Amino acid sequence: MRLIIALILPWLTFFTIGRPLAGLICLILQVTLIGWLPATIWAVYALSQFKTDQKIERALRQRA
Repeated sequence: MRLIIALILPWLTFFTIGRPLAGLICLILQVTLIGWLPATIWAVYALSQFKTDQKIERALRQRA
């Protein structure tokens, strides 16, 4: 679901993963037509990093 949000409303993705400042910057970037594509790419990348961080945390908790 977050991937769909990242493709349609990139700035909202940052709010869902707990990065509101990045969300505001992304919103400003997305307002321009030229900035929409970089904003989308940035949101998808940030989402993949967020998922990776979650997997690492889960693995560390299982180890302990």
